[in-house]
Amino acid sequence: MNPIIRNILAVIAGWVGGSAINMALVQIGHAMFPINGVELTDMEALAEVMPTLDFKYFVFPFLAHALGTLSGATIAGSITTGPRMKFALGIGILFLLGGIIVNYMLPGPTWFAVMDILIAYIPMAWLGGKIAIDLSSPK
Repeated sequence: MNPIIRNILAVIAGWVGGSAINMALVQIGHAMFPINGVELTDMEALAEVMPTLDFKYFVFPFLAHALGTLSGATIAGSITTGPRMKFALGIGILFLLGGIIVNYMLPGPTWFAVMDILIAYIPMAWLGGKIAIDLSSPK
């Protein structure tokens, strides 16, 4: 396969795969810890209630962001023909931008925003890059 096409597919697969993991974990979190009286599709209502929620409501969103980034970075790093770590970190940057936007649209507690931005994206993408490198190295 043409290396350019393979690299484009690596980014798309990493983004889609990581997003699927992210959304699955968010849905599991909402099923386990429903927010009573709030429609999850109503962004204004969610933005209003977010600062008042307990810690337990932020466990699954953090896991979704971290594990979605980790899996997306691992996928992209495993598929690419280019430098695996750079592609993994590129996925981390894409997810970081999304995380910044979500933290702006749905402002939660400051501790969550800081932890989410500092831990869930670039460190997880780096770890995903390391996993991709280990998976691709001959044994």
